[in-house]
Amino acid sequence: MAKNKTIVSEKSCNLKDVLDIIGGKWAMPIIYVLSKGKMRFKELERNIEGINTRMLVKELKNMELNGIITREVFATVPPMVEYTLTWKGEKLLPSILSLYDWGQEFID
Repeated sequence: MAKNKTIVSEKSCNLKDVLDIIGGKWAMPIIYVLSKGKMRFKELERNIEGINTRMLVKELKNMELNGIITREVFATVPPMVEYTLTWKGEKLLPSILSLYDWGQEFID
């Protein structure tokens, strides 16, 4: 019996890269919440139901490395940090809203 091999194209690799960036459980809720404007860490934590501090830190670091958000630190005591979507992050909003609409239609 012959096995069918799946041909991996450049497009499927790009999709994998996209999913690596936004495929985390918390990435899309973070992007959605930040679409409302700049937020401090505690504001994000309060606005994303169910996320814990460790996961929020991890996701924010990953998203900053991937150019989805910017992190601005202010030299105050205690230090104040604000997070904002980059242009690249804002370009994800229509896709995230489409996924939300799909979920509203097909998930009970």
